[in-house]
Amino acid sequence: QVQLVESGGGLVQPGGSLRLSCAASGSNFSIYAMGWYRQAPGKQRDLVAGITSGGITNYADSVKGRFTISRDNAKNTVYLQMNSLKPEDTGVYYCNVVSKQSYWGKGTLVTVSS
Repeated sequence: QVQLVESGGGLVQPGGSLRLSCAASGSNFSIYAMGWYRQAPGKQRDLVAGITSGGITNYADSVKGRFTISRDNAKNTVYLQMNSLKPEDTGVYYCNVVSKQSYWGKGTLVTVSS
């Protein structure tokens, strides 16, 4: 079993920045991939960014050039640096970790508003 603890959400003005963190803990697990998903009000949950154990990243087109995903394998932690935030980035951000199965965090709310 893997537990995920997310942090870093909040209210930010358009053009601002936030950094999300997600720490995975448990016993006897190997992480293959980590990622962040976003669920805007009334919409489905979509991938924002992902990173493999080897460091290969992928991003949604809407965040390319603004968001950066990274991971610390020693700490089993994944980060999402979000810059130049827009109101359309508002939503609940969920951490996802793929080990032998897929695990989800509880989500952290990001609100971009003036």
